[in-house]
Amino acid sequence: MISIEVNGQKFELKDGSNLKDAIDISKALYIPGTTIGIFKAGMEKKEATSEYKIFTTKGEFRIELTGDTTLWTKSSHEFAGIKAHWETSNSIAFGPFETDLIPERTARKFNRFDVFFGTGGYDAKNSYLLISRDKHTTDYGGPREAVVAKVISGKSIITKLRQSDSIIRIEPVIKWETLHEKASTNDLLTVLEEGMRIFTYFKVDLSDESPEGAEHFLALIRKKFFKVDTFSNSFISDDELKGEGCVYEHWDARSEGSVATRTDGLGNGRIYIYKEDRTSSAVHSVAGMVSQGIELIKIAPQGSSLAVISNPERIMILGTGFDTAEKMLSARGIKLEKRGYTGEDAIIVEQEPDTTIEIIKEGMVTGLGVKSEQIIDVRFYYDLAPATLDFFRHSLRLKDRPLGPLPLVYTYENTFLFKSEKEAEAYKEINPENVPKTKIMAGDIGVTNQAAKRYGMIGVKLISDEKYGPTGEKFECTNIIGKVIDPNRLKGFKAGDVVYIREV
Repeated sequence: MISIEVNGQKFELKDGSNLKDAIDISKALYIPGTTIGIFKAGMEKKEATSEYKIFTTKGEFRIELTGDTTLWTKSSHEFAGIKAHWETSNSIAFGPFETDLIPERTARKFNRFDVFFGTGGYDAKNSYLLISRDKHTTDYGGPREAVVAKVISGKSIITKLRQSDSIIRIEPVIKWETLHEKASTNDLLTVLEEGMRIFTYFKVDLSDESPEGAEHFLALIRKKFFKVDTFSNSFISDDELKGEGCVYEHWDARSEGSVATRTDGLGNGRIYIYKEDRTSSAVHSVAGMVSQGIELIKIAPQGSSLAVISNPERIMILGTGFDTAEKMLSARGIKLEKRGYTGEDAIIVEQEPDTTIEIIKEGMVTGLGVKSEQIIDVRFYYDLAPATLDFFRHSLRLKDRPLGPLPLVYTYENTFLFKSEKEAEAYKEINPENVPKTKIMAGDIGVTNQAAKRYGMIGVKLISDEKYGPTGEKFECTNIIGKVIDPNRLKGFKAGDVVYIREV
């Protein structure tokens, strides 16, 4: 027999057992095709770092030493118990204490969150440890190399510190590293050895302070996996929702295991998971923290898919009937309020509040129902028109929701023309892609590309046509993105009506 661990739980298996045996006996969450992490037992190594934790009466922050650290090394033992002697909008000073620094009468530039030394009256016997709160230039009577460190986490603490506060203690950050063989695989026939630790998924606890960011993450993992599109020593990221955007909500350090959404600039909407500590960022809003399985995150190769669960799980009732939604919500202690059409064939197309965090907080959700005939099922051609589908799914929010509204703006003969509520043409190109050659079929759904003035229009025809596309444009101006399953369902709709597109 051999002893192994699966997701932190110990099991005994027969010698020669494989990964499938381990998953079966442990009943572990496993999604076929996802990557599994395997660690062999190893030795631990202790390694000093250039980082220090500083505990104050307002909380903890962390610094990283930079440049010449001689003065810090000589003096840091003095800092325990010292109080803030004075403060301004630009800086706060702890001390005094005695050092052997050589003061200089020179104004120097300081950046926000610099940690440096200064003196009172240019006297080293009255030395101070200062922290810059803002970028400024002044003379603190410090040495030539005054800056010794940068604040790298807990920056909000710096703004809260006052003259009455004090430093309680300072601790060096020690990194423990387990030296062991590690591998990632999706081969369930991999033979196991004594002491192996196996990780089949990771878990994320979402932050109450980031309802939008948490929902963005929940939309990303709606199929219970996280794809490693970008890989580096400090993070992995899934780019599925890149370009979808998310509001900034939660300023916090991006510590190991943090889940953050980029909210501006290149990669807007991309979701990151950090393998190492990083400072807080004005464009990365922290939405949660990995609470289990960080080991899997650390060894996952680029291109792999990782199984993931969240706490809480997503509350999404769009696309369901009221009976189904009521049962699902009741199991989680959430009340449902019905609006709109509530007949037996009703389908919910809107929910309020919009996010899982807010629904749980309020203990209830309102669902808006419409008749099932307003739901148009479509099969998309991902292989043939990926770029146009990116535009279409973005416009209807089908990347993060099971269905999306599509207003009907014009209809004639057997042609139905639509325009999405969400404008996307300004930053989503619609170049010619999967244009018809000789004929379009009844039910083909097309988008007018940039070869025509009305680009971005969406159309469906109820009959086949050998001359014009679904939007009434010439073939070369029309990108075919999919097929409506039951196009005759569109009969009876008129301009101003709204249908809801649901992917099959």
